[in-house]
Amino acid sequence: MPMPEDKQRLQSARLLGLQSTAVLLLDKDLQLLYLNPAAENLFQVSSRQITGQAWSAVVSVSEMMQKHLLDALGLQISFTERELELSVANGQQMVVDFTVTAISHSELLLEVVRRDQFIRIAHEEQLLMQQRAARELLRGMAHEIKNPLGGLRGAAQLLEGELADEELKEYTQVIMREADRLRNLVDRMLGPSDLPQKQMINIHQVLEHVRSLVEAEGNEAIQLVREYDPSIPDLCADSEQLIQAVLNLVRNAMQSGADRIVLRSRTQRQVTIGQKRCRLAVRIDIMDNGKGIEEEMKEQIFYPMVTGRAEGTGLGLSIAQSMVNRHNGIIEFSSEPGCTVFTIFLPLEEA
Repeated sequence: MPMPEDKQRLQSARLLGLQSTAVLLLDKDLQLLYLNPAAENLFQVSSRQITGQAWSAVVSVSEMMQKHLLDALGLQISFTERELELSVANGQQMVVDFTVTAISHSELLLEVVRRDQFIRIAHEEQLLMQQRAARELLRGMAHEIKNPLGGLRGAAQLLEGELADEELKEYTQVIMREADRLRNLVDRMLGPSDLPQKQMINIHQVLEHVRSLVEAEGNEAIQLVREYDPSIPDLCADSEQLIQAVLNLVRNAMQSGADRIVLRSRTQRQVTIGQKRCRLAVRIDIMDNGKGIEEEMKEQIFYPMVTGRAEGTGLGLSIAQSMVNRHNGIIEFSSEPGCTVFTIFLPLEEA
């Protein structure tokens, strides 16, 4: 039969688990006793795996902050740090408000609120507006381009029928091939025209399919690492479109000069995508150690025809974003030399 103290601790853990704020419990040696689900999502760690380890296994903070934590424990006081920069174990940087409370002589309670979350949400909305504006522009361009291309190709066919010289027909064939190529390019710029054919799928089947395609292309110099969460439930989606979206992101990582690409899957609670709040979402990270995205490219990277490579078409990321948008999701990214992360959020349950 549980002791009253154990029963109280269990009840407290259940209450903390319901909070949307990230909460961590540390012992007198600053080792982790407990993380609530919001903290697991924020720091991208598993409570089961990290419990009992040092606080520094989750985030890297200064020696001064470590001293403040120990002082709060010894003096039994509380304090709050505003706009504190944290370096998370997976390499990401974040800005948080950080409240520390000594709840006993041997336990500290940490509450962490991410300040740049509001910036992230605003950035999401900006990305969605950019994508919609670009698609409207392309629809107008497509109409103006495809009509004369059809006439050009038809004229080349008629001309070929009148030519007796086979060598001259080679030129009409060039005209028709180029007209077809430009028409296909315009179609690709617009992205898929069909609505998603949704059914219940396992997201890891999508990731594994992409992995097998990349390996079949013989890219032996690139190491593909899987970090999957097997507990993710099935979602209603078009597997073909998601495969193409993830494949475009992986190929983009390959072209960055990376030799290591990580495919990671997680669930994340309380995600805002545009104006919609989702209680639960699938988070897919495609991480690479390539050269990163140049600063001047970051604001327009999802626009069609924008590319940092001379041989690139600038369509891969735009099409990937479009396909994810059709699933009410979004793609975000962070990038610096040696660490670029593209993240797909797909709602599992919308509130």
